[in-house]
Amino acid sequence: MDAVGKVLRGRVDAFNVADLELRLKKMGLDLVNYKELASRLPGVAGRGVKRRDLITLCFHLEQTARAGVPILEALSDLRDSVDNPRLREVTSAMLESIEGGKTLSQAMEEFPSVFSHVFANLVKAGERSGQLSEVFRNLSENLKWQDEQAAYAKKLFIYPLFVAGVIIAVLFFLMTYLVPELLKFIQTMGQELPLHTKILIAVSKVFADYWYVILLVPVIAFIGVLIGIRASPTMQYKVDDLKLKIPVVGPLLKKMILTRLANFFAMMYASGITIMDCIHVGEEIAGNRAIQEALRQVGRQIADGASLSASFQATGLFPPLVLRMLKVGESTGALENALLNVSYFYTRDIKESIERLQAAIEPTMTVVLGIIVAWVMLSILGPIYDLITKIKI
Repeated sequence: MDAVGKVLRGRVDAFNVADLELRLKKMGLDLVNYKELASRLPGVAGRGVKRRDLITLCFHLEQTARAGVPILEALSDLRDSVDNPRLREVTSAMLESIEGGKTLSQAMEEFPSVFSHVFANLVKAGERSGQLSEVFRNLSENLKWQDEQAAYAKKLFIYPLFVAGVIIAVLFFLMTYLVPELLKFIQTMGQELPLHTKILIAVSKVFADYWYVILLVPVIAFIGVLIGIRASPTMQYKVDDLKLKIPVVGPLLKKMILTRLANFFAMMYASGITIMDCIHVGEEIAGNRAIQEALRQVGRQIADGASLSASFQATGLFPPLVLRMLKVGESTGALENALLNVSYFYTRDIKESIERLQAAIEPTMTVVLGIIVAWVMLSILGPIYDLITKIKI
């Protein structure tokens, strides 16, 4: 309704009722009634905002908060300076939400694909405690640390998979093309073939006749496991538990998960978030059902009155180093430092273990490929050599 009482109908983009009223007031109108037609949020979902962009955002907000710059001015400066158009859209939407009466953390919660539940909760804790600059500093350091962890994970999985893929491709070439061509000559010699040559002929025939089965079975099995995991929480728990028990890779995977938990736990605890809330958030970010269930048990035992270290020890899933650091942290009152020590130790251990694993993979794969080629050459050249030695001149 305008100043003279005339009722007007129209459409306005707004993020909430307070934002709608503010926008109409700027137009000289009073809100009488409204109906939500469509949300603007899906158009500004934040897809394309990378971790590096969030590091830039955290650093900017840390510096401006430390200097006492109001949050609206800080976000306006950030919006005008960032290169990523998606982050610019998200920042603009956050500005409008805050102008409409929301806090910074509430504005961030509107973009879960950009700001995780942990991120928004830490900002909320910083708003309550007045330590927003410190929270953004911790978030910036944590995001940089996550970048390092992602790089370690890529090194752990991508390189071995690439080398294994090369070996499988070479094996397929040998068994489906090269070996059959060479065996045609050997089989025409009419002499008794040795056992290893017969095995090579059988293997080559299987590859040549059923190559599509060999390729499809692993893919179908993988898809079947994925479907089973989504359909059955029990199966997902068993698969996740099995991942932690795979030789060499399993212990490294567990250390990565525990490092992430310790790092987030320390950051949240330092921001004033309660231990129970830290454990609940830990369940969300664990990424493994076995560890998630263990954390759920820890939460129940703490709620029943048990100590933190005793609750973790009762699960039987956490290694001695974590339990020892938790005991030290409880007894000294420096739980945050104890958890950071766990994170530091495991981060260094993961890096060194992956470097050792990479150093061992290359010669191992070379030996495996050499054995396969040697078997093929021996099986093919052996009968030819025997035939030549029997020829009398």
